[in-house]
Amino acid sequence: MAAAQAMAMVPGLRLVPAEPEADAAGLVRLGIWCLRYAPLVALDPPDGILIDVAGAAHLQGGEANLLADLAARLERTGMSACLALADTPGAAWAVARFGPGGIVPPGGTSVALLDLPVAALRLPPEIVAALAEVGILRIGGLMAAPRAPLRRRFGPEPLLRLDRATGAEPEPLAILAAPEAPRAALRFPDPVGSPEVLGRVVGDLCTRIVPDLERMGLGARRLDLVFRRIDRLDQAIRIGTARPSRDAAHLARLLTERLPQIDPGFGIEEMTLTASRVEALAERQLSGAVLGGEPEAVDLAALVDTLRLRLGAERIYRLAPVESDWPERAVRRVPALAAPLGALWPADLPRPARLLAAPEPVAAMAEIPDAPPLFFVWRGARHKITRADGPERILGEWWIADGEAERMRDYYRVETEAGERFWLFRDGPMEANGRWWLHGLGEA
Repeated sequence: MAAAQAMAMVPGLRLVPAEPEADAAGLVRLGIWCLRYAPLVALDPPDGILIDVAGAAHLQGGEANLLADLAARLERTGMSACLALADTPGAAWAVARFGPGGIVPPGGTSVALLDLPVAALRLPPEIVAALAEVGILRIGGLMAAPRAPLRRRFGPEPLLRLDRATGAEPEPLAILAAPEAPRAALRFPDPVGSPEVLGRVVGDLCTRIVPDLERMGLGARRLDLVFRRIDRLDQAIRIGTARPSRDAAHLARLLTERLPQIDPGFGIEEMTLTASRVEALAERQLSGAVLGGEPEAVDLAALVDTLRLRLGAERIYRLAPVESDWPERAVRRVPALAAPLGALWPADLPRPARLLAAPEPVAAMAEIPDAPPLFFVWRGARHKITRADGPERILGEWWIADGEAERMRDYYRVETEAGERFWLFRDGPMEANGRWWLHGLGEA
């Protein structure tokens, strides 16, 4: 349509000159930025990006957290995006552009594709139109049709696209490489595939990349190891470290733990190790214990890295104090090796050994205002109180929200006749019918 005709049809239409070269360069920059999520990123011009998150999603706390973080970061930069995650690149592309987006459950690819139009298979418009002439409008219809007549009439492309979307055929991707990142690669004269050989190659690659890190004064915080099979299909594993490291043996151990995730197929012809995230790492002086000085503190980085790899990054953390009177706000999770934040818990405020995730309601009775209860019933069990201390009154933090000004709690440390200790509170004065809650167990 001519611009003059479009402006006549839509008054006030805004025209922006097309810049295909700038758009392509911008897509490349966005693809390189997406390497923060996984080592295998491919462009899907003119406006798409494919990210293979297999082996890397655990570093973001799982696939759902990865998608949520990606969507939030794109939104903060003013970009709108439809995100989908599936077993294959073709299925993810289809669900993102023609479906509702989100995560397709493992093994649910065929069901997710059934009702999508055949254009979701990235077929040329002429093939889509030809399929429509014979009544095949949805991918489900293409799945149900006999394959031999389809191939004779429409050629191999519709069935190839369908097989790639459902995972029956692999789909090679043109992978982006992180620019100016320390990298080491090995290409083999004959394909390799045994775990023992791959483990030795991993150690060799780590040994080769360490001198580059030393020369730059850097340590690796994230390593990507890409395996190229002889069928041109790329696979990758990613590991992260709690602190910058250039200990080749330690890095090799972390990568070797992930080798079972790799399917070598008929053989791997090339392996590339990239330090995709690095930080400055100054040289450290050796311990002065030999000279009679104080020994250095134990470095827990290797232990934390191993636990993160085996249990998941989200499960390895430590608790740090937060300056808040409300118990559930007085602590937060921080990385296991994070530097001290400077805040400390008051030493004169006794707290229970275990704080419940959320206060649980209990039935309790007190004789007079501000007195501890005589007994309470929690989870169907009656507990008679023999000793108590309190109340410790905590008021709402009015600077957080307007409703906080009216909140209050009276906490009591109590001991039952069975010797058990609990932390109870009442969320209002007795005359105002304040309710009783259990918030902690034991005594620190």
